[in-house]
Amino acid sequence: MAARKTAIAIPEDLLELVDQAATDRGESRSRYITCVLRAAVRARRDAEITRRLDQLFASERLQREQIEVAQELDGEQDAWREDGW
Repeated sequence: MAARKTAIAIPEDLLELVDQAATDRGESRSRYITCVLRAAVRARRDAEITRRLDQLFASERLQREQIEVAQELDGEQDAWREDGW
């Protein structure tokens, strides 16, 4: 993937911590910051997905359907065990 340089202002104390963390991991500052930013973007995306799923499953109708399906599957598992599997 192509990389693009950019200039950002970071407080000196934070930059020292970043440099130390990168050194501890044996990475360059650039690579370390890239990894941290990827993780932050992924966490934000995952949080949004979780929020949407929570909203979807908050539906009482959907909760009832999920319980019914789970109970049906549980009943099939019991029948499967009775067949000797």
